Amino acid sequence: MQISSNSVVSMHYTLTDPAGEVLDSSQGKDPLAYLHGHGNIIPGLEKQLEGKVVGDKLIAEVPAAEAYGEPNDDLVVEASRDQFPGDVDLQPGMRFQAQTPQGPRIAQIKAVDGDKVTVDTNHPLAGVDLKFDVEIIEVREASKEEIDHGHVHTGKDGH
Repeated sequence: MQISSNSVVSMHYTLTDPAGEVLDSSQGKDPLAYLHGHGNIIPGLEKQLEGKVVGDKLIAEVPAAEAYGEPNDDLVVEASRDQFPGDVDLQPGMRFQAQTPQGPRIAQIKAVDGDKVTVDTNHPLAGVDLKFDVEIIEVREASKEEIDHGHVHTGKDGH
């Protein structure tokens, strides 16, 4: 069966950045399973997996625009020091979860200047071209329930 919309795909992958640094990998773990055509993985990778079959191996180079997008200056904001717990020594590079109008996001402190804290809520991989080394392990038709829910159901509880 070829990968197409509404198929469940299981794959092993290793994700690297342009310098070759491993950012994530499924090696030594269960394969990643996702529902194809439902936005469960980044668009550039999903597009390159279309039509592949079990046993296929590929290197998928995904430009930033088709991964986590380009950095958006509107997502870099200034906050007041009193919006953070008082007992935390805020330092550039620190990451935390922030509540935004778009829902929870991982944010990174870019600078601390007195009471002013510059916070970046862009995805940490925004602006980064990605390379995936992929092996397709399984492809099957999704169940009606998986399609209705928009994600794969696995394990004892079905999710």
